[in-house]
Amino acid sequence: MMQHAEREIVELTRLCDKKGNLNPEAIGFARKPIIDCNLSGHFLKKKKWNYWCVYGEEILFSVTICHFDYAAMCFIYFLEYETQRFFEKTITIPLGIGGKLKMPTRVLEPVRFSNNEVNISITHFQNQTYLKVTSENFDNDTLNAELKIQHPKEDETLNVVVPWNRQTFQFTAKHHILPTSGFVKIGDKSFLFNEEDCYAVLDFGRGIWHRKAFWNWGMASQRVRNKRVGLNFGGKWTDGTGMTENAIFIDGKMTKIHEDVLFNYDRSNYMKPWYITTKFSDQVMLTFQPFFERVAKTDAKLVKSEVHQMVGYYNGQIKLEDGSIFTIQQMLGCIEEHEAKW
Repeated sequence: MMQHAEREIVELTRLCDKKGNLNPEAIGFARKPIIDCNLSGHFLKKKKWNYWCVYGEEILFSVTICHFDYAAMCFIYFLEYETQRFFEKTITIPLGIGGKLKMPTRVLEPVRFSNNEVNISITHFQNQTYLKVTSENFDNDTLNAELKIQHPKEDETLNVVVPWNRQTFQFTAKHHILPTSGFVKIGDKSFLFNEEDCYAVLDFGRGIWHRKAFWNWGMASQRVRNKRVGLNFGGKWTDGTGMTENAIFIDGKMTKIHEDVLFNYDRSNYMKPWYITTKFSDQVMLTFQPFFERVAKTDAKLVKSEVHQMVGYYNGQIKLEDGSIFTIQQMLGCIEEHEAKW
């Protein structure tokens, strides 16, 4: 038994119809960010986020801006691999003030957030994203980050519309292996990024969600045997919809994996190995060995969420479209479980 191949979208398409429900023409996947997320209506059910994760040689650095209709949130965190020094700053913006935060409808449009604790500016110009973050109090230090993220023109990206029904649906864009240069400075310590070895991943989400959500996400973007390689796997939330967010990127070319993948792991000990396998075939056979666990819990009455995001290494193999096998050894990446009531 195999899953059917998903429909590929090749021209600019709106996510929603005039009533704010899912436009059937938008169901599918695209290799370019050509879906316009014109969300409207569905009060308190709209979820929007821009998540950036940058793999440096010494640190992982991440910035998220998200809006859940009744509140907005920002997360900034970093992990120094060697020492496992970790710090995360979370800012919650209640409904009233959150109204000032404009989340764009297209993947690469600018987004900015500024208050007395943090300034975040994400702008895109001529195939480059400029990510700037400053904070006067970040782990009792000052934070100053300036990163320039390249979007190679010919690269393919993963852009998927997942339909639960006409009233609940999600557009997700996963853009991988984006060469990154610049610096992250914390106090008097600078971490430098160079575009030969440092890669950013963008996770852009816009949708109308059920009150409860549960998902797994696994991803990595690294140089592997002198190729730029990105992995993206999602589970639970897409099951049964006919759509997946599964793909491997090699030097900017995407192999879309149409099959669901299964995540097997021990919920009583997330530090044990995880296993990712395709449901019906041997197309994906990977293990993930964590070395660090980030736990992020939010309990703000209306919104509850718990994330276990693991940092570690992938090993295994993936079968490409031409039948050849791509081997993955000791590839740095992340994997997570996310449970939300929002």
